[in-house]
Amino acid sequence: MKKIRCAIYTRKSSEEGLEQTFNSLHAQREACTSYIASQKHEGWVVMADHYDDGGISGGTLERDALQRLLRDVDEGLVDQIVVYKIDRLTRSLADFAKLVERLDAADASFVSVTQSFNTATSMGRLTLNVLLSFAQFEREVTAERIRDKIAASKKKGLWMGGNVPLGYEPDGRTLKVRPDEARTVNALFDLYLQHRSIIAVVHEAERHGLRRRKDGTGEPQPFGRGHIHYILTNPVYAGLIRHRDQVHDGQQPAIINRDLWNQVQAMLTQGAARRRGKTSANNTSPLSGRLFDETGDRVTPSHAGKKGRRYRYYVSNRLITGTGTKAGASDRGWRLPAQALEQQTADVVQRHLRNRLACDLLVAPTADAIARAGRGLDRLSGPETASGQIIKCIEKAVLAPGRIEISLDRASVASVLELDASRISQMAMTLVAPFHRRKRGVESKLMIGGHEPTSPDGVLIRNIAKAHQYYEAITQGGTFEELARSEDLTVRRILQVIELAFIAPDIVKAVVGGKQPSGLTTKWLGQNPLPSDWQAQRRVVAAL
Repeated sequence: MKKIRCAIYTRKSSEEGLEQTFNSLHAQREACTSYIASQKHEGWVVMADHYDDGGISGGTLERDALQRLLRDVDEGLVDQIVVYKIDRLTRSLADFAKLVERLDAADASFVSVTQSFNTATSMGRLTLNVLLSFAQFEREVTAERIRDKIAASKKKGLWMGGNVPLGYEPDGRTLKVRPDEARTVNALFDLYLQHRSIIAVVHEAERHGLRRRKDGTGEPQPFGRGHIHYILTNPVYAGLIRHRDQVHDGQQPAIINRDLWNQVQAMLTQGAARRRGKTSANNTSPLSGRLFDETGDRVTPSHAGKKGRRYRYYVSNRLITGTGTKAGASDRGWRLPAQALEQQTADVVQRHLRNRLACDLLVAPTADAIARAGRGLDRLSGPETASGQIIKCIEKAVLAPGRIEISLDRASVASVLELDASRISQMAMTLVAPFHRRKRGVESKLMIGGHEPTSPDGVLIRNIAKAHQYYEAITQGGTFEELARSEDLTVRRILQVIELAFIAPDIVKAVVGGKQPSGLTTKWLGQNPLPSDWQAQRRVVAAL
């Protein structure tokens, strides 16, 4: 007689009672064990492994024990799954269809001990579909009932759980204030009223040492832009409770005055409208109106779209209108990628201010003024500089082949450094920086101030590493054909890559550090093999 290996699966939706010595999972297993014993004459035997999911809904198949059971089914270790009731296995018709298909593929089936059928027969499958329809209906009705209960409770102002906002702690079905955290919340609202910018609030919160709750590291963490926005828009702080698109009076005490909270919401809405509106053009292209070329022609913002993406540029006005602005002006003008130009220009200005800080930027410099100005520059570091106040310090910038001349506005610089304008030297308000543009196909690479923004070329680094692996395999007696088979590549590709193993060490070091010329790529090297002599290689790379 063929032995039928039976795996017992048990599940309970809630964790209530699971701590008891004999709980629902034990009762289900006992009933299934008895049923299998009654089928001993059919060759049924109980498997020793336990597949128990406690506190998990039947609306999903993402259950640890169930997934482990299904893997055993796939591996042919289980012939029959035995459950107390069909809804212990699943409450979803869609999931049931997936399970039946998977069991059929493994030549297995399942049985419910309290419902007389099994999936091995057509009548059993029909009965299962009917029962599962009711099980799914019951689950959906229960979910609707829970949603209605939550909506009714929030309408009464009750706290229905979730992440507890900063400044509060749970108190039954409501919240109570934590004074130390409430002071932090008040400070954040005051900072926003003062600066009207979430980014500014982030910087000020860091400067004042404000922190949010401890995370998984066990240490209080600084506020980010998303955290600040969440706090400023959370109606809980005004004594309200939000449920979807409705707001109700809550039973928890307010930390923020209702009028103050409404004022902050109005300011946030106005700021968002300005960013979305037509008046935001100068914000999206901060160099607009400040940038000119060597002929005196204005370099204006433009954009192009490709495959749903928007690309911004700065373009000489004569290229847009089709006419020269002055007699003898060249028909050739500038067309530069906006983001790179803005970021690098901002970086050049910031480096200039920082380098001149300790010499002639300030009139009658004092230690206190230098320290304050340094803190002002520190707050403007990072990716926000291109679209922030550094660009606003530029009064005029003139592009010419090989250089960019920048004139700064003394009042704007004083505002950034939090100093009186009379303390800023007018002599330090002009600078000239190298400016070069290298074209690779349709792409322009900018270098302003002698710095080309580079980053390690991951593809080239990996290919150089592969080349050394291939070279070592060949020197140890392998053949190119064997190497090609093991790498699933052609011999021609192996020969092409292995050439990279002979690049001069200093060039490899530059590639790993991201300091290689922008034109030195895997594709270029494949089309232009370097000479074997290292000195010759250096001359070729230097000319890129």
